[in-house]
Amino acid sequence: SAYLLQITKERGKHLIIGRAELPGHSLEQHWKYVEAAEADPKSEEGKPYKGKSLRTLLSDGKWDIVTIQQASYLSADKGSYTPYGQKLYDFIKSIQPKAEVVIHQTWAYRSDAKTFGRVAVGQLAQSQMEMWQKSREAYHVLAKQLKARIIPVGDAFNEVATGTGYVYKKDAAFDYTNPIYPNLPNQVNSLNMGYSWKNNKEFTFDANHANEAGRYLGGLIWYAFLFKDSPENIQFVANKVPADFAKYLR
Repeated sequence: SAYLLQITKERGKHLIIGRAELPGHSLEQHWKYVEAAEADPKSEEGKPYKGKSLRTLLSDGKWDIVTIQQASYLSADKGSYTPYGQKLYDFIKSIQPKAEVVIHQTWAYRSDAKTFGRVAVGQLAQSQMEMWQKSREAYHVLAKQLKARIIPVGDAFNEVATGTGYVYKKDAAFDYTNPIYPNLPNQVNSLNMGYSWKNNKEFTFDANHANEAGRYLGGLIWYAFLFKDSPENIQFVANKVPADFAKYLR
């Protein structure tokens, strides 16, 4: 949702975003914090959201929509959603009965990732395609169970990754074993962070998180979902996203 506010503002819509995010946290971990806070409201363990509990955050005002998602690493493992998706759903509805609980579908890792997400205990997906298919299936099982709508960001990422014209392909000419600062491989059309140089000239790789283009695409999907308005008329383009690629994403 990095660019969601800029997009909505440009289109003359009003949006207030609240956050209960923790990097790499699963539905189970979020639920464990709820249990800790419900058992003892003073418990530090139950207040991981900048010193607040989920109950405190959800009790602040009236929310129209509350979104939940699985940690990307576990997203392709159907078993990891149970029973925590349902428990969190029931907890949200107990505090915000009028809010619609919506599922944010996360994306698969980039095609050249060294490893992909878990599909079952002790078993990883073997490709971007498998991770997308299995995570999509798991999200749809949860959606059916909760009778909830899905924000299909993962599907959008997959459409770009498998489409024509704007597909990311690993740069075969680059020497990944002996990279020379500040050279980087060609990563055109990537939606993920990929290769970069850290401050101390350390060559790093992140096939998982969204880059500017990925965050832009995510923002477009959220906008279209929330306001039932086509993103094709949006003028705003995220930083460092080439105009033609941005147009394609819209």
